[in-house]
Amino acid sequence: MTFDVDWVDAFTSAPFGGNGCAVVHGGAVLDDATCMALVRETSLVECTFTGPSDTADIRVRYFLASREIPFAGHPTVATVAALRHRGLIADGPLTLETGAGVVAVEVEGMRVKMTQIAPQFGSYAEADIVAAVGGIAPDLIVHPPRVVSTGLPFCITVLKDRATLESLRFDQDAFGMYLDHLGVQGGTDMMEPFWVTQTGATASGDTFARLLMAPPSPAEDPFTGSATGAMAAYLWSEGLLAAPDFVAEQGHGMGRPGRASVRVLGSRGAITGVEVSGSAHVLISGTLHL
Repeated sequence: MTFDVDWVDAFTSAPFGGNGCAVVHGGAVLDDATCMALVRETSLVECTFTGPSDTADIRVRYFLASREIPFAGHPTVATVAALRHRGLIADGPLTLETGAGVVAVEVEGMRVKMTQIAPQFGSYAEADIVAAVGGIAPDLIVHPPRVVSTGLPFCITVLKDRATLESLRFDQDAFGMYLDHLGVQGGTDMMEPFWVTQTGATASGDTFARLLMAPPSPAEDPFTGSATGAMAAYLWSEGLLAAPDFVAEQGHGMGRPGRASVRVLGSRGAITGVEVSGSAHVLISGTLHL
């Protein structure tokens, strides 16, 4: 079997920035093991596989090296940019069938705006349990961590400053205890903690974040669009944002700077969705032979 494939850097307009994703056009027919094997082959965090949909314009499947997940942000931007690059879609509105529901998208050239679904707010987590995953002291967490999902659940964790963010080191044993603390088992959709500071990596940014990941994924995700949506909902609902619009930054410490424009929709107590917008750059196009 052969499939058209594009390697796209998302949340950047330049090559080798943001977060890469391989988009396999028509690949939604592939079995799970093949999809995960491709992710491992690329050494990327995620790859996507598209196909026809009965409920939206296009179906998108999202895979980590270890499992399929219902939704992911930077792969959504990458997938839509790849479709636009190939002339398979035009500028304007688009709907995607994902495991988290139908996601509305607007595309203009290589810039993509996705409206992530209304947040689901989960439990607060003990600061000492979350802090241990990143190898830091609990008092460096400045607001109660909470599980939030706009399609994929993350424990949003606000840190004291950028120095704390940069000092994080992933602890695999502590991550197991963290999952136990949250009452979830292996293979769940629950992701690693999403660490954020309320100062940007650059003068024009408002937040700066990191996502350290467990094996077999790469050690760190350069830009996490799904977590950015969850983080935005958390910050807005907790009164930590003065306005619902801001600029999120991630990946600068990895030499892969990424940037998203974010808007939380609805009041603090009744959020209806989160818009996350970013650019993309198609780096490689070719044929996948399986």
